[in-house]
Amino acid sequence: MKKKYHIQIRIVILTLFFGLTKSIYAQQSVSFNSPVNTKTRPIELQLKKTYELEKAGVFASNEFDGARLSDFIQENDSTAIVMIKPENTPINNSGYYAFNTWSSSPKPFYFTFQYPKGYNHRYIPKLKINNDWNAIDPSSVYMKDSIVTIKLNLSKNPILVAAQEVQSSTDVKNWYTSIVAGKEDYVTIKSAGKSVLGKNIPVLDIYKGDQKNKKIIVLLTRQHPPETTGYYAFQSFLSTILDGSELSDVFLKTYRVIAFPIANPDGVDLGHWRHNHGGIDLNRDWSVYNQPEIKQIVKFINNASEEDEGAVILGLDFHSTKKDIFYTNKNRANTSMPNFIDYWFAGLERNIPNYKVNESSGNSQQPVSKGWFLYGHDAVGITYEIGDATPKEDILVKGQVSAKEMMKLLVYIIKP
Repeated sequence: MKKKYHIQIRIVILTLFFGLTKSIYAQQSVSFNSPVNTKTRPIELQLKKTYELEKAGVFASNEFDGARLSDFIQENDSTAIVMIKPENTPINNSGYYAFNTWSSSPKPFYFTFQYPKGYNHRYIPKLKINNDWNAIDPSSVYMKDSIVTIKLNLSKNPILVAAQEVQSSTDVKNWYTSIVAGKEDYVTIKSAGKSVLGKNIPVLDIYKGDQKNKKIIVLLTRQHPPETTGYYAFQSFLSTILDGSELSDVFLKTYRVIAFPIANPDGVDLGHWRHNHGGIDLNRDWSVYNQPEIKQIVKFINNASEEDEGAVILGLDFHSTKKDIFYTNKNRANTSMPNFIDYWFAGLERNIPNYKVNESSGNSQQPVSKGWFLYGHDAVGITYEIGDATPKEDILVKGQVSAKEMMKLLVYIIKP
C-alpha cells in the first residue's frame, strides 16, 4: 500500500515538473543587443463625448471603437481646432485621429489639426460617407507651416474623418469569421488569451490532416493600431492561403499556419497612435514579454511548436509605414531556409507588374518580432510593411502574389 502511494506521489511530482518545464519553455526570453524597457507605463484615456460648437451648429464625436479626438474647439465662424493627443509619450510620430462630424444645417466648414509640441500631421485624411471610404480630395487640404486644415461640406449626415480606415476589433472578428465559414474542417478559431481590458486575442490555426510534425508559418498584424494598410495585406495574404486552390490544398497538407489577425485589440479600440493599454510599443516586447499580448502570443506559438513537434520556419509581421518596404535579417545562413528571401523576392518581381522589391536588411538589435523569429527559432523573420497611402487594389495584388509565391517555394522548391 505504501509503495503504491509513493508511486502516485512520484507521478504527481513528475507531472508538475514537466508541466512547469513546458510553461518555462513557452515563455523563455530571447536576448537582444539593445534591450528596451517594456514595463507598463501610464496612459491618458480620451474623454468619450460628443462635442458641440453651439454658435456654428457643428458637432464632433469620438464615441465609437477606434476613435481618437482629444478636444474640439471653435476658432472662428467657419473653423474648428481638432486637438489630437497620443496615449502617452515618448511615442512614434504617428498622429492618429478618427471622429464623426456633422452639422445642424448644410454648410462648408474647416478643421485645423493640432498636435502636442514635437509631433505633426502624418496621415492624409480618409472620409467615410454613406458607408464608403475614400481619401479626401486634395483640393480640400490646406497646409501652412506644417499645420494642416481640411474643408468638409457638412450636413446632418455624419462624416467619419480618420487618419486611416477604421478597423476595430469587432470589424476584424467579422472579417475572420466570414473567411473561415465553410472551412471549419481545417481552420480552427482559437484564443491566445485576453488583453488587459479583457479583449480576445484571436488565433487562426490552419492545417489539413494531422498537425503533428508540420512545420509552422506564423502571420501576425496590428501590433500598432493605425496600421491598417498592413492589415489589408495580411487579409489578402491569408485569404489566398485559404482560396481552395490545388496549391493551397497541397500547402496546407504539408504545413501549418498560425495567424494572429489583431495583436493589440485594446490599442486598436482605444484609438491609440502606437501603444497598447500598458502604454508600450508591443513590437519592442519580444524579449522578456512584460505585456500580456506578446507574452500570450509567444506562449501559443512555442506551445504549438513543442507539443506538436513542428519547427517554426517563417514569421511574417504585417505593418504600415510611409512606403512599401520589407525589413529582413542579414543572418540567413543558419536559418531553416537560407535562400527563402532571395527566391521569394525574385518571385514577387516576376509576378507583380512593374514592381521592384524595396528591402532593408539588418539583424534586429531591439526586441522586435523579426528578431525573435531569428534568435528564438532560427527561423526567417520579416517585417512586411505597406505604405500609408498604397492603393487598396495594389495591396490586394501584393498580398495575393506574395502568398502564392511563398506556397510555391515551400511546396515545390525549398521544402525545409
